[in-house]
Amino acid sequence: MNSKPLGTGPATIPSLGFGTFRIPGPEVLQILPHALNAGFRHVDTAQIYGNEAEVGEAIAGSKLPRNDIFLTTKVWVEHYRADALVASVHESLRKLRTDHVNLLLLHWPNAGVPLAETIGGLNAVHKAGLAQHIGVSNFNTAMMEEAARLSAAPLVTNQVEYHPYLNQDKVLAAAQKLGMTVTSYFGLADGTVVHDPLLQAIGQRHGKTAVQVVLRWLVQQPNVVALTKTVQPARALSNIQVFDFELSADEMASIQALTAQNKRLVSPDGLAPAWD
Repeated sequence: MNSKPLGTGPATIPSLGFGTFRIPGPEVLQILPHALNAGFRHVDTAQIYGNEAEVGEAIAGSKLPRNDIFLTTKVWVEHYRADALVASVHESLRKLRTDHVNLLLLHWPNAGVPLAETIGGLNAVHKAGLAQHIGVSNFNTAMMEEAARLSAAPLVTNQVEYHPYLNQDKVLAAAQKLGMTVTSYFGLADGTVVHDPLLQAIGQRHGKTAVQVVLRWLVQQPNVVALTKTVQPARALSNIQVFDFELSADEMASIQALTAQNKRLVSPDGLAPAWD
């Protein structure tokens, strides 16, 4: 599995991760072993997904050494008070059957709790060794900068929606400035990339699918990590087969041009910030 630097330190993160959003626990127990067998070593979950216990069970059942798995979870917004945050992480670790996660993220902004308090809780978890790395998710650039300023430990990523139909140049530039990576979710634009004529044509030139082209476009960007998800074993195997070809500069640019459409798919009321 191809890896990338995580922040500015020596740590790395697998470029492609297996996400578990909207995968119920019983289905996680079915698909995650297939994903791990296919070669995925980066697994992403969250408290609100309701499947941390099954993720932990599947990883434990895989017999892979814990150090071989890069495991991410996210703290839900209801737990952003410092004491509640720490308690919620202990509960997540219990469910995940581990003494630490590799990456812990704040899932969405929460204006109801001072960011300084939440970042303080996040740092406490990091200092205690419960999370090797910390970061944020769904933060706009102003929030990224404020969070980074408030944090004693480096914030290593901002996990955001990013796909060929949504331009994230401002977030990418802010991440670069702050020494952070950008982790892409919804990279396949909820599956709509499958029908895109440009992506299909590029795929035909490489003997790849439109999905594989998009995942390659994401991970080929120097500061981007991508998540992908499926409940079908064959697709899990197909999705990870993106490290045996390379897109040309022209192909990368032609896909980038699609982002001018700025079609945002995820912006829940009461959670979403003022996007850049």
